[in-house]
This record gives sequence, C-alpha cells and structure tokens, in this order.
Amino acid sequence: MRVKRPLTIIIFLLLSSLLFSAQKIKEKDLSQRYREWLKLTRYIILSQEKEVFMQLRTDRDRDIFIETFWKQRDPTSGTPQNEYKDEHIKRFFYANEYFRRGTPREGWMTDMGRIHIILGPPTSTERFEGTQGIYPCQVWYYYGDKTKGLPTYFAIVFFQREGFGEFKLYDQISDGPLSLIIEKEGLDYSNFQKQYEKIRELAPTLANVSISMIPGQYPYNYRPSPQNTIILAAIIESPKKDISPSYATHFLNYKGVVSTEYLTNYVESETQIALNKDPILGLNFLHFSIVPTSVSVDYFEPRDQYYCNFKLSVSVRKEESIIFQYSKDFPFYFSPDKVDNVRGNGISIQDSFPIIAGKYKLNILLQNSVGKEFSVFEKEILISEESKAPKIIGPVLGYKFQSYSTPFHVPFKTAEKKLFVDPKNTFSSTDDVAFFINLTNVTENLWNEGKVNVLIEGFRKQNPFQKSFSLGLKNHPYYRILNVTHSFSANELSPDYYKMKLTLINEEGEILDEKSANFTVSPVETIPHPVILAKGFPLANSFLYFYSLAYQYDRVKEYEKADVSYNKALVLKPDYGDGLVEYANFLIKVKKFAKGLELIESVKDDESLKFDYYLIKGRAYTALEKYSEAIDNLLEGNKIYNSDTRLLNSLGFCYYKTRQKAKSLEVLKASLRLNPDQEKIKKLIGEIEKSID
Repeated sequence: MRVKRPLTIIIFLLLSSLLFSAQKIKEKDLSQRYREWLKLTRYIILSQEKEVFMQLRTDRDRDIFIETFWKQRDPTSGTPQNEYKDEHIKRFFYANEYFRRGTPREGWMTDMGRIHIILGPPTSTERFEGTQGIYPCQVWYYYGDKTKGLPTYFAIVFFQREGFGEFKLYDQISDGPLSLIIEKEGLDYSNFQKQYEKIRELAPTLANVSISMIPGQYPYNYRPSPQNTIILAAIIESPKKDISPSYATHFLNYKGVVSTEYLTNYVESETQIALNKDPILGLNFLHFSIVPTSVSVDYFEPRDQYYCNFKLSVSVRKEESIIFQYSKDFPFYFSPDKVDNVRGNGISIQDSFPIIAGKYKLNILLQNSVGKEFSVFEKEILISEESKAPKIIGPVLGYKFQSYSTPFHVPFKTAEKKLFVDPKNTFSSTDDVAFFINLTNVTENLWNEGKVNVLIEGFRKQNPFQKSFSLGLKNHPYYRILNVTHSFSANELSPDYYKMKLTLINEEGEILDEKSANFTVSPVETIPHPVILAKGFPLANSFLYFYSLAYQYDRVKEYEKADVSYNKALVLKPDYGDGLVEYANFLIKVKKFAKGLELIESVKDDESLKFDYYLIKGRAYTALEKYSEAIDNLLEGNKIYNSDTRLLNSLGFCYYKTRQKAKSLEVLKASLRLNPDQEKIKKLIGEIEKSID
C-alpha cells in the first residue's frame, strides 16, 4: 500500500538536498591532469572559479566543472566546436614551445608567453635585438577590444633587463625609458625628455612606445603616464571580463540538487520580486518573475509545434532550516510563427506564494529540460511584521495593466487587474508606466481625505524632467488593505533614468510613509518584453494557503499562530481529509491530545486515510500513557502498512511499557532495519536487552 504523504509535502514537493559545502583541497594533492588544467587556465580562470574547483571532492565533479568552464566561454554554444577553447590551447602550447629562450621556466610562465596566451599573436612586431645602445627588446602591436577596456591600438614592449635573461614585460612607469638604454652617462633619471631623445637617436620607432603604450600619444613633459599601468591591468584582466562567476558558485551549491546534465548549462537570469498584501484574505504574497537570458526550444513534429519545458523549485530558508518549499512544472508549446518572438524576447516564469513575517533567504531554481539549462536566483528577504500605522507596500512597476476579474489568484494581480512586469524595468515610448501599491491599516478618515503624492524625477544633471500628481484614496473601493493602481504613457517622459517617489499623506497633510522605485525610459521606439508563463490558483481553494502558512509557522516554532492558521483552513474546508490529518498531527505534536483525537475522528470512515487515523490515535494514546488503547490502534495501522518507523517506534515503546519486552525488541529492531540512523531507538534496545539479561 502507498501511504499518503503529509499535506504540506503533497502541496509543496520538497527538494531532497541542502546546499553543498566542502573544504578546499590543496593543488599539490590533485592528480596530474587537474594540475595541468589549472596550469593551462592560469591566466583566464576567475578567482571564484578556482575557489569552487578546489572544493570539489571527486574527479567526476571536476570533469563536469571543467566542461562547464569551457562552455561558459564558448562563443557559438549551439555548435559542437568551442572556438575559444581551441584557440586558447593553441596559444598555450605555442607559448610553451617558443618563449623559453633565456629562462629555465616553461614558456607559458614567461611574460611573453602570458601576453601571447591572453592576446594572441601580435598584429605586427618590431625587434631591437641588435640595435646599438639599446638593450635587446621587442615591441608587439595590437588592436584592442574596447568592450574589455582596451585602447583601439596599443603597443607592448618586452626587454632583456641589463641585456641578459628572459624578455620581461616593460612597464613605462616602474621601468622607465632609462632601463632600455645601455649607456646612461650624462642622463638624468628625472629628465624624461632627454631619455626620450636619446632613444629616438638610437631607435626612432621605439622612443614613443617607451613613454606611452598608445602610439602617437606624447604625455606632458615626456613623463610616462599612469594610464600605462591602467592599460596593463586591463590587458591582464581582459580574458575574465565577460565571465560571470555566479555559474561556478551555483555549480558548487546545486550539484546535489540539479542533475549532472544540467550543471554544465547555467544560464544567467533577471528576476523581480514584490510583496503584495491581499485585501480579501489579508495575507502577504511574495510575487516573482524570473527571465533566463536565453531559452532553448525544441520541435514536436506530430503537432507541428515548438516547445520548452520548465520546472520551477522554490525554497524559503531561515538560517539552515527550510520553512517552505514547492515545485511546479511550466510546459510551453507554441506555433512555428512564434519561435522568433520567444527566442528574441525571452520567457518570464511568474508565480506567487503566501509567506509569514520574518527574515529569510529566498531561493528560486528554474530548469528547462530542453537544452538541460538551469537558472538560479537567491536573495535575502525581510517580510515585516504588520504595523498598526498606515504603511505603503510597493511600488511594483510594469508596462501595462490588463483586466482580470476571474476568481483566480495570479502573480502580480491586484484587485481586478494584472500587472505585466519585466524585471528590467525599462520602458519605451509605446509602453505605459504602470504600478500598484498596497496601503495597510487604512482608516475611513484616511480613505476619505488622504492621498498618495507621486513625484517622478529624471537623473539627468541639467534640466532633469519632473512629473508629479496625486492619487485620491477614495477613488478605490474601501478596505483596511487598500490596493491603489495607476498608469500613464511612458511617452510623457524623455529618455533617462528615473526615480519614482510615493508619499502617503493623511487628512491633516502629514506624511505617513514614503517608498520609491527606479526605472528607465529608453530612446528606442519599442522594447521587446518576455512572454509570460503563469498559472492561476482558484480562490475557492484558498484554504490551502492557510495550510501552507500553518506549516511555515510550525517550522519557526510559532505554534499559536500555526494553530490559528490551521483553524482558518478548517473553517474554509471542514471536510478536507488530508488537512484534517495534517492538523491532527500538529495537535499531537503540541500536546493538544484531546483536540487531536476529536479531530481525527472526522476521517474514521475514509478508507484512504485509515492508516493515518490509527497512527495518530496510537501516538496520542501513547503520549497520554494509555498503552493498551495505543497498542490496539497501532496494530490496526500496522495491518495496513507495516513499514512506518513512527508506528513501529510507538508500538515498541508501548510493548516496553507494558512489560512485553520480547515483542518490544522485535518491533524496535524492525524499525531499526528500516532506518539504521535512529540513536534513541538503539539506546532503548540496549536498555531492554540489559534488563532481560
């Protein structure tokens, strides 16, 4: 027989693993191939990536991480070839072969080898290795990538210090032009113009790059500028410029949660979260929208449709304890003519759930089975206790409202409107700037005479655009929790960054609360917004929200509030069997045995809940020391399902208390075979065996 899971597990599927943590291993303790890989990637690996790699405990994890590392750098991820990896390995081995001259070190470790690996072969090269009066040197010229902070065109000088040894990277600031000149007599260390002129006499094309990395640029007084040091630093960091280290951290944290095939396909995402208080239910709901930066789709030929398939897993933690978690599937099928729209605009997975007050860590994990991709959002959140004074919750910004009067709870819905949100909070002239706020503890006087002043200010320093207006509270139906919505055309605002400030004013003109949000108005005419995937939840089933809140209160040990939430759920749906079982279990836990026994009688005739019925009664009677009644009920439960450790442990304890030691040992040892990690049961078995001896 399959035993029913507790209600909270039925409603919210639990993740099976906690975040992974490990101690770092030393590089010398790695096998040769991993030490070689660290050598190969020395100049391109981020410190965070190496930190994660050194915490991995198995070769399988290291191999998967290495595959992920290269994938993050693949410029054409849809093809079997990784051009970046191939080019990097080619540069590395070239450096090892050709840059060992004058040094016992491997070529990749030399300055020339390092620059070759980072920038590749120079566009052109000048050699001054037999020039009279100049120490042997070379100048490599490159065209730079501006997106990585490099100049359009620059030169790198290498020289043999004092004329021997390996070619070292020349630094215009710390080395200076004088270090290139063999005969220094008559030259002042501080007279850079004289040094420049001396080099120009000996090697004219070397003179300029001896004081500036940018050809044709002459610093004031010929003194090398600190800009050279900045350029050198940018060159060294350039291979790491476009790589986000978050994938590595997520690899470490999620390798026990996300299957191996997904770990190599981390996708960045943009996420928006918002708190909204429902005026009818009086509950806090946390709404969120997560948008992966790229989406893989596949083709389903029988229906001539494309599709992607998302699995959403959400958890809320208080320190190391999970107080709430659930999973949902979001399959999405669409016609071929929508493919470009989906790929170009992206997909927003939206959801919401009720949450109790407190400080937590929110974790959102999104997996797309097509492409085996995953995205993660993690954030510390604070859900404040309800204040007695009127407060603003929000604002939440979006690009349009849509009427939604059906009896469903949907993400980012307030009153009878759904707000369409895009985590970028960027609007074009064809969008609306739409927003909603909650006002809590609204009195009738405040509703009659109060208002919300809205001030919108641009960030531009000269003549910033401003827009202000007031929203009367009486324009909205009166509730103690008041939803206020408004929208206007973004075309009213000039392109700029903006701050929206909302101020709640009472009937006497006093400021009660202020909140703000930032957004951007783009100069482009149209901004693509992601396709929204969301599921509605029937308000007729709102009793389940109270069960979830009861579970959360139970997890943080606020038992009185948990009891209140269970009672509310019971009132809304008194015949919900799984809920009755869940509530009765809670009552036994908090030692309200009489109420628990009374409640569980409601499911006596439900065949699907017979096991739970007998188990709860048996455990209650055990706690009340009514061992005979407990044994009778536990034996009935055991006839239905004989592999539940809770039942076996209670039954074994009752046998022990009624001096039926042989039966007690038989039952307790059966429980231990099912779960060997029960220290209390091991101890009890030991005590019984000693008493028999």
